[in-house]
Amino acid sequence: MSSILGTIDAPSTHRRRTLPAGLTLTGTALAFTSLYLAAGVLTPLLVLYRQQWNFAPSLLTLAFAVYAIGFLAAVLTLGSLSDHVGRRPVLIGALVIQLASNVLFLVAPDVSWVIAGRIVQGVASGAATAAFTAALVELAPPNKKRLGTVLGSVGLTGGLGAGSLLAGLAIQLTPRANSIVFAVLVVLTILGAVVIALSPETMPRTAGALRSMVPRVAIPPTARAEFAAAAPVVAAVWMLAGLSGGLAPSMVRSVFHLDSGLLNGVAGFIAPAVSAIVGLAFARIEARRAMIIGIYASLAGALGIIGGVFAGSLAVMIIGQAVAGVGFGASFTAALRLIFPLAAAHQRAGVVGGIYVVSYVAFGLPIVIEGQLVGPLGEVPAVVCYTALTVLLTLISLAAQARITRRTRG
Repeated sequence: MSSILGTIDAPSTHRRRTLPAGLTLTGTALAFTSLYLAAGVLTPLLVLYRQQWNFAPSLLTLAFAVYAIGFLAAVLTLGSLSDHVGRRPVLIGALVIQLASNVLFLVAPDVSWVIAGRIVQGVASGAATAAFTAALVELAPPNKKRLGTVLGSVGLTGGLGAGSLLAGLAIQLTPRANSIVFAVLVVLTILGAVVIALSPETMPRTAGALRSMVPRVAIPPTARAEFAAAAPVVAAVWMLAGLSGGLAPSMVRSVFHLDSGLLNGVAGFIAPAVSAIVGLAFARIEARRAMIIGIYASLAGALGIIGGVFAGSLAVMIIGQAVAGVGFGASFTAALRLIFPLAAAHQRAGVVGGIYVVSYVAFGLPIVIEGQLVGPLGEVPAVVCYTALTVLLTLISLAAQARITRRTRG
């Protein structure tokens, strides 16, 4: 009998110690936020790098956009891996990669290191985002699962906005902003990895890990009409997000002739901050209605940005960015709600892959082309052409949504 009890009791003596539930959830949310804080701080810091190293505008937009390459490559291959090997191994691995990118930015002697760091940073975010958002829901109390969803949403867009604002403030207050910002992020990333290491595993290991790493991008026939109607505005809002992150901060100096790190940070902060709030507020609004509101807001925001550039008014441009943030928060969330229910459970990975491809190609590729056009056209005409394309895309989606609405009513 004693030997049986000893066998039963033995595993408890080797049970891995974990943090209390509340601390685990809080620490995991902060670790996730640190990923997007790191992505956001580059928004005003890229302007600082250009001032220090005097590189071409095309390299600035390239350094911003290559993040999308790393993110897409990682999310399409590693996005579902934590469903098979567990959340903790994927999250710890991603945070180690994130730590490497922070160190690259901390010691970067020129823009080539920054470009490499952005790719590595994109890989870390792409590998970790799905695992973090799933873990936050799983770690939330049973009667508060929505809290996990909220923490995931706010951590992503809120982290981008807060990172830009805080880095802009650091640039305004100290000549060592880059060192201070990334030293803090190195510490946050290490602490985040420690929290994950001391957290309970919420997903048991299952077979199929290698198979899950084969990229899947497929839209089932049942969802194609909704996907085609939403894709143009999804591309438009991600292009506007790229404008806010990759172009607006540098325009503070080059177009509006204001030398202010804080204003650079505000220009990168406003759109993701507004989209975070709107995404939560619109969660209870009927999806089709939210989509139409988002399309109109994206259209108005793009026109406001163009108006601000032509009028030479930074305030008008920032208001346009804020309205575009409304468009992002409303229409992107609505697109997911309209498309996902039309796909069976086994088809949703392919749908997610399709949405990611549209989003991050729109986020990265057009802004690189815009950077190439600055030389022959000038900065203002290049920005206007870029923003005018988002207007065209929103109008295409508006017409497609009208067709679907008529067909549904008929």
